[in-house]
Amino acid sequence: MRMKIALKIGYQGTHFAGSQIQPDQRTVEGELLKALLEVEAISDLEKAGLTSAGRTDAGVHSISQVVTFYADKPGMAIPRVLNSKLPRDVWAWAYAEVADDFDPRRHAVRRKYRYILNSEDYDISKMRDAAKLFIGEHDFSNFTKKDKNNPKSMVRNVEKLDIRTQGSVIKIDIVANAYLWNMIRKIVSVLTLVGTGNRSLEWVSQMLDPENFEEGIEPAPAYGLVFLEIQYNPEPDWIVDMYAVKRVNDFVTREANRYRVISTILEQFIIQPEKEMDLD
Repeated sequence: MRMKIALKIGYQGTHFAGSQIQPDQRTVEGELLKALLEVEAISDLEKAGLTSAGRTDAGVHSISQVVTFYADKPGMAIPRVLNSKLPRDVWAWAYAEVADDFDPRRHAVRRKYRYILNSEDYDISKMRDAAKLFIGEHDFSNFTKKDKNNPKSMVRNVEKLDIRTQGSVIKIDIVANAYLWNMIRKIVSVLTLVGTGNRSLEWVSQMLDPENFEEGIEPAPAYGLVFLEIQYNPEPDWIVDMYAVKRVNDFVTREANRYRVISTILEQFIIQPEKEMDLD
């Protein structure tokens, strides 16, 4: 029986050209569609009508992206089956049967992202003061690529923007109803410029007033951004596949340990000519 299915998926975005399918590029949607075809959950790409809750750029990660599609064999569209055919850097962990009119993008009420950066010589107090200026509805034209042919509103509502330190990193959490392209990464760039003392709070206020002030700014690197959560009202009746969750957690734990070792090795490559090599 043909049925519309929603999946919660996670992915490590390092080796993807983004989430949305693109010709001749490795993408999250492309890998997911290949797996759905291979397990025969779908039989036709166009009829499947795969839709994502939002696009993520090349290098951006996700914990809980939501995708929907029409499955010809819903029993084969569950996470543990799909994960057997998906590459290691993308996985499904929960699913739900949804109504035909459920749209994962339009029906979302809020989305939460996190940006992680190294804790360097930043003034966290100043960064938090700057973060307060972003709360509420603003025109974010200075925080995205301008397209004169696109008349869509640049106004977005930021509900929350929290900054905290944890060990050697800074975590910046942002919750909003929706986002513009590169909006979060450009906000992070602004926060770090304030945190280093290179820009003032007055400048941030100017950036949020695009009718009277215009300035381009480079986005922060993509590798620090992760899509954490998306909320609906009402929320689909998610079924968490605990077998898939265990497999994912085991893999992610092994990968985290591996990267800690790699990070330590990379630090050994830093050349310090003034110090003699320790052979002990």
